[in-house]
Amino acid sequence: MKKVCTFLVVVLLAVAMRGADQPKIPALPEALANNAVARLRGGAQLFSIMGLGPRKTWKDVSNRMYVLHMGSDTWVPGPDLPGVAGRLGASAAGAQNRVYVFGGYIVDKDGNEIIVPDVNAFIPNEHRWYRAPDMPVAVDDAVVGVLRDRYIYIIGGRSNAGPVNKVQVYDAQKNAWSEATPYPGTPVFGHAGGLVQDTIVYIDGAARNTASGAPYVASDQCWMGKIEPRNPHKIVWTKLPDDPGTARFGIAGGSSEKEHRIYFSGGTSEPHNYKGLDYHGKAVEPAATTFYFDLRSNSWDFVGSDTPEPRLDARGLLSTPQGMLIVGGMLQGQTITKDVTVISVKKK
Repeated sequence: MKKVCTFLVVVLLAVAMRGADQPKIPALPEALANNAVARLRGGAQLFSIMGLGPRKTWKDVSNRMYVLHMGSDTWVPGPDLPGVAGRLGASAAGAQNRVYVFGGYIVDKDGNEIIVPDVNAFIPNEHRWYRAPDMPVAVDDAVVGVLRDRYIYIIGGRSNAGPVNKVQVYDAQKNAWSEATPYPGTPVFGHAGGLVQDTIVYIDGAARNTASGAPYVASDQCWMGKIEPRNPHKIVWTKLPDDPGTARFGIAGGSSEKEHRIYFSGGTSEPHNYKGLDYHGKAVEPAATTFYFDLRSNSWDFVGSDTPEPRLDARGLLSTPQGMLIVGGMLQGQTITKDVTVISVKKK
């Protein structure tokens, strides 16, 4: 009997120690999917902006912002994003000690999606928003990346006329827009990716369907863009091998400067609407795969196919000392969550 008790104590201690090794990040105050997320360079604050609530109606699109000071046990409300309506599919990024929110779409009472060019900027130490110059081409569901804490790249996305292959560049120092070399692949939205140092990587997304049926179909293209050091508007694009994931749309992507990696997690195999339904009205489910592109070896690496609480429609992965974070999103069964998941990858 003593041996059995001793064994149980050892097992319980091992479980407790393993649990203690896992970093804990507090959940959002409310369940949200399709929320834009950002972190300032070198900063200790995380930002979750707007998003869709659990009932998934037009009334549940939020314009609220929550801020987490790393090490704190709760997210705190920040000032609401200006305007009468929140947005979905917006992109967010931090640069020049400001958080910028680009584009996205408004959902009206009839369920129509209206893509807007709005750009809002938040100054944390002044606790206020202001309106920055509108995007030249309004898009939603784009990939975003930041170069030198100054140039913010908005890669692709869906305009009111359909997906575009434009690379729009916002200069946070000059408060001005320009265009960089467009990517040569098929125009897509709902793709995933990031930017590390001078390199952009993006994968998958939804492209316009040239046949009959659904308006958009999944794309499996993967591209890498090298930004010229002396000219932030010149990008040399090359096609990458297929990624090791199983999803193609609504994947969460994000950059880790320290590791020289761009991570990808979750998503689904089919394009879908904000309610988690494909164009045939069928519910989609998140893939439990996580992987990354290593810029040192220029190769893909697979983390695993058993990601805890896999998500779709999480707008990005945030790099923190605790690991890559997925903030909110939609779980299996189209359940919107407030949980924050930490993706920890063992060092090789």
